[in-house]
Amino acid sequence: MTAVRAAGGPAEAARDRAGYGIALMVAGVGVFIVVDALIKWLGDRVPTFEVIFFRSLFAFIPLSFLFWRLGGFRKALTMRNKSGHVLRSLFGLIALFLFFHCYVVMPLADVIAISFAAPLFVTALSAPLLGEKVGPRRWGAVLVGLAGVLLMVRPGAGVFDVTALLALLATFFYSCTMLTVRWLSRTDNSVSIVFWFSLSMTLVSGATLPFLWVTPSWPDLLALIALGLLGGCAQVLVTEAFRHTELSVVAPFEYTSMFWAAGLGWLVWGELPDGLMWLGCAIVVASGLYILVRETNLGLRRGAARRLQPRR
Repeated sequence: MTAVRAAGGPAEAARDRAGYGIALMVAGVGVFIVVDALIKWLGDRVPTFEVIFFRSLFAFIPLSFLFWRLGGFRKALTMRNKSGHVLRSLFGLIALFLFFHCYVVMPLADVIAISFAAPLFVTALSAPLLGEKVGPRRWGAVLVGLAGVLLMVRPGAGVFDVTALLALLATFFYSCTMLTVRWLSRTDNSVSIVFWFSLSMTLVSGATLPFLWVTPSWPDLLALIALGLLGGCAQVLVTEAFRHTELSVVAPFEYTSMFWAAGLGWLVWGELPDGLMWLGCAIVVASGLYILVRETNLGLRRGAARRLQPRR
């Protein structure tokens, strides 16, 4: 209490926690984009399932700290809803495969922009699949957001249309994983959900290696190990951000990933999103933020399990 008074009272302490949480969130999002860039850089030389294997296996090293911090491995090993874990792993594997493929064939920032449609899918599907009530205002936000998605995907625009639709499909399956996590969180703890997903991705992708293995060069091997370690560290950073600060404060900063991706894509590959991509992204982000505000005001929470999940 003395420390709090010296710092200016509870309000000042709350601002300090908010600033710390925001810093962790921005850092975590930035590290995730570095991981995505490494995946893009490796994509034309290393098979996608091999990339998933290294991404999942070496993420266990920093994730071990997270498991210990949130209850230990005994808690992580607990499994109550086996079918839910299977579905979560299936949807997650499809989403990872499609996202990793899209990073290789599309500008990095374009994939990130399209992935912002995930909250729209989650909101739209939560009513029929989970029985959650979605009011007319949030339905309106979903429809406006989908208009922004159409600007980014540009139906009928030619060859780019196909790859953009793959990114949209990846986003849809990522949304399915989030819905499955909501379902799982009713019976299983968040640490267990993360542990079993990471383990299943490692085992499934590892089972493909005898058939798809390509021996990486030393630089590629170091990059594969780095993307796993960095991916796990990013997950820890984002999780800690939500542990220290309220959801409504730090969640909007997830959208800073667009600027990280645009900057890194321009520096490394000379890629920059065009005007329609930026406009569509702005519409989708605005819709997602409105949905977040409505959920916060209505007292709806996605739960700790949602925030522990690896985004990619």
